[in-house]
Amino acid sequence: MSKIAEHIEALNKKGRKALTIFLTAGYPNKNSFTDAAKAAVDSGADILEIGVPFGDSLADGPVIQSSYYKALEENINIKDVLKFVEEIKSEKNISIVIMGSSNPINNYGTKNFINDAKNSGAEGIIVPDVTLEEYDDFFAGTNKSIDKILLTTPTSSEDRIRSIDKMSSGFVYCVSVLGTTGVRSKFDETVIKNLARTYSIVKKNKLQIGFGISSGEDVRRFKNYCDGVIVGSAVVKLLNEKNGIELSSKLISELSNACLIE
Repeated sequence: MSKIAEHIEALNKKGRKALTIFLTAGYPNKNSFTDAAKAAVDSGADILEIGVPFGDSLADGPVIQSSYYKALEENINIKDVLKFVEEIKSEKNISIVIMGSSNPINNYGTKNFINDAKNSGAEGIIVPDVTLEEYDDFFAGTNKSIDKILLTTPTSSEDRIRSIDKMSSGFVYCVSVLGTTGVRSKFDETVIKNLARTYSIVKKNKLQIGFGISSGEDVRRFKNYCDGVIVGSAVVKLLNEKNGIELSSKLISELSNACLIE
């Protein structure tokens, strides 16, 4: 079992679901990013997912895209992302996953990226636009000691979910709804049924649910169908406000409290 999987397992045994907080590297600005990340950990984040800014990322809604554009304006690149990971890990005992699109990773060099990510202290990577069919080619010859996390979607068949579970390591990322990332005001019963179905099929890995989760109420609604939740847009949106770190920290505390298994 990988370190991330062990971490989620330990949290579950202690009576809580894992809380993963997504942050855009270099946002709200280059100088305050590590402070925002450390505050997220202090407020209850169990895992950090750090996004590599990219102008044409898959499935990201307007909040994340806007944060990417702002980070790109400050010339945030993969080397900066790796430096941020090192800085956070030097002060906080936290599992970190790097999420990036295949284009900037290819430009950096996939083998180099994965080696450098591992050396920075990251324990997993997510490349959402690399499909199950492309997995072997994309990750050929890369470092096997870092988790490669794959995603399921509401349209994934049972056989495909099983294959994703087999290939993924660390956890399986379950996309809760069709469409892009972002805050949602409601989820219909079809979403719940699909999450329950996916959770029953995934056996090898822990399952974390992402897309649309923005409040403690959302966490309580979904936590019976997963081992952890992933929250991004709601946190990133607050970071752009005045006193953004304080506001995001308050939300993360609320989310963390909702992760307790009752």
